[in-house]
Amino acid sequence: MNTFGRSFRCTTFGESHGKALGVVIDGCPAGIELSEADIQPMLDRRRPGTSDLTSPRKEPDRVDIVSGTFEGRTTGCPIAMLVRNRDSRPVDYEQIAGVFRPGHADFCYQKKYGIRDFRGGGRSSGRETVARVAAGAVAMKCLSLRGISITGKILEIHGKTIPCDMEEEIRKAQSGGDSVGGIVEISACNCPPGLGDPVFGKLDALIAHAMMSIGAVKGVEIGAGFAAARLKGSEHNDQMKQGAFLSNNAGGILGGISNGNDIIVRIAVKPTPSIAIPQKTIDVSGQEVEISIEGRHDPCIVPRIVPVAEAMLALVLLDCLLEDAKYHNISGSE
Repeated sequence: MNTFGRSFRCTTFGESHGKALGVVIDGCPAGIELSEADIQPMLDRRRPGTSDLTSPRKEPDRVDIVSGTFEGRTTGCPIAMLVRNRDSRPVDYEQIAGVFRPGHADFCYQKKYGIRDFRGGGRSSGRETVARVAAGAVAMKCLSLRGISITGKILEIHGKTIPCDMEEEIRKAQSGGDSVGGIVEISACNCPPGLGDPVFGKLDALIAHAMMSIGAVKGVEIGAGFAAARLKGSEHNDQMKQGAFLSNNAGGILGGISNGNDIIVRIAVKPTPSIAIPQKTIDVSGQEVEISIEGRHDPCIVPRIVPVAEAMLALVLLDCLLEDAKYHNISGSE
């Protein structure tokens, strides 16, 4: 399950401390202007080492489009993009190679495959999202031709909603060898009504799938979300007047189909599992041990997950647009 999408299909590859990460996109419309300059800004927002509140791993994350474009435009053929790892340190993980890290996928990968890449979690690492962001940047370029824009923002970190308090929470966790999580909101503006399919192809179901596929995400809500459980029907229903909705508790989606309102999604992001505080766990032989994880880790991954969530929403929306035949020629070319 390394491929996402139906008409706009993205297959990602690569590991945290391997040679490179990348993505192959199949189904991108032809004739769209595309270069590395369209993709790099989103990768720069996601990459580590940009402040003292992120992982000190120094990765330039420079993207290289190796196929699928000619003279600055997409050809309709598969687009392959590559981002090489420049600052990997697999040696940092050798001393804990035989230990399952709490909060990580180590134990589950070992049980499923009988083998795992212990170098930072390999494929289960958050670094896997580099490829998603590269693909999402291409999707955003396509969506912009329809006037659709996607933005994300941090709503809270460790329960704090004021920016200066959020930063303080991260610094407190960092100084104590711990980590914190938070909530991110992603919205899509100018999305046309009619996207999504009834029953099992609901737009909100596809979005939830996309967001939950991000390793650190433990919860998703759309529109009023869980707050809807505390409202009456008269409070939650989005009434209409002259073809316009008077509220947006549905988050832009009704019956699994977009209604023309802004699509509003929120995700709950867990604390970074790699912490310096000693924790109890077991090794590969089942013996109880204590582990303290050293190395280069984010005390909070919420800021860096924003472009990842934006990318996943973009992939879903473009895929739904392309599923509808009337939107196939979104580039305007013949």
